[in-house]
Amino acid sequence: MGQVTNSKRGAVIIGGDFQGLGIARNLAPMGIPIIMVDPGFCIGRFSRFTDKHFRCPPLDRVEAFIDFLVKLAIENRFEKVVLFPTTDRAVYLLSRYRVPLTPYYLVPTPPWETTRYAYDKKLTYQLAQALDIPIPKTFFPESFKELRTLDLDFPVILKPAITANFFPIAKRKALQANNFVELHRHYAYAASIIDQSEIMVQEVIQGGPRNLYSFCSLFRNGEVKAKMMANRLRQHPMDFGSATTFAVTCHTPELEEVATRFLKKINYYGLSEVEFMFDEKDNTFKLLEINARTWGWHSLGAKAGINFSSLLFRDMHDESLEVDSFEGDVKWIRELTDVPIALSEVLKKRLRVGDYLKSLKGKKELAVYSSRDPLPFVAELFLAPHHWYKRGFRI
Repeated sequence: MGQVTNSKRGAVIIGGDFQGLGIARNLAPMGIPIIMVDPGFCIGRFSRFTDKHFRCPPLDRVEAFIDFLVKLAIENRFEKVVLFPTTDRAVYLLSRYRVPLTPYYLVPTPPWETTRYAYDKKLTYQLAQALDIPIPKTFFPESFKELRTLDLDFPVILKPAITANFFPIAKRKALQANNFVELHRHYAYAASIIDQSEIMVQEVIQGGPRNLYSFCSLFRNGEVKAKMMANRLRQHPMDFGSATTFAVTCHTPELEEVATRFLKKINYYGLSEVEFMFDEKDNTFKLLEINARTWGWHSLGAKAGINFSSLLFRDMHDESLEVDSFEGDVKWIRELTDVPIALSEVLKKRLRVGDYLKSLKGKKELAVYSSRDPLPFVAELFLAPHHWYKRGFRI
């Protein structure tokens, strides 16, 4: 491995896609070394803000990946370097392997006894119910026999409790069933990928992405130190999205109370995105899931006045700050996927061209393109066909 200069205090970003690129750009004003590690050919390596890039072992090769991080730290004499995970798999590894990593890194991911309540949605929902936090009506059938006994109002969705075990193969976060025949078929398919104990059947909350909200925060010692709320109006795919393509900041105070109650109960520390769906039937925000890391569109925060990456880095170095406010009506756009999604919605007559163009106006943050740092966008254009094929892009 190559040497990193001035590496006593820096950041190692695990994942060089647009999410890791956003972290690098948000940390750049701090003047610290930014190291990016990724098992593939990532766009973040082309950023002028990435000081060093290393190709790491795939994260499913657990021992090899952890050994890689340790060796990287030893060879570069890291002391106060913060690890930034960008995927659920990376969150899992940092949480489960905190002990061998903490002599070499500052690890912001909480211990497993905390993280598991975000990583496993079955535990998320069980704890939410114990705390009287509304969730969509959800069942956990662990066999075909149990599946047949469910009292369901179709349509429903079948989804995994642990997304990281299902999505890489299925290329979808959920499967909709309109009747028992479809549900049985989807259950058999899911059971061929994941353990039956990880399969959930859930009601469909109507309204689509217009009712999809998130509460994002830096959380420490039972308190919100910085926060932002957003309405995620477009996603890919639009029905049950695996990735947001358009989000806009909003002020929805009722999200904070619910999210804080959950995070405080599990003694959470660090950055998180708590996702909600507004149910028009009973005018209630219902908890969907928790991302225990920087989320895909986190760079919206810096544009709205909340630089989450910088705040976490400083907090890990005992430079604690609190930010009380953020700017509303600031947009985030994932250029490469939002355009085809919007076009598809226009063709389906669910979005008017004028409304789409209006949504692009005003203060905004683009996921990849930057006139100050253009090469990652150029690289992404060349890589787009490969990524769309690999990730199962559909509209």
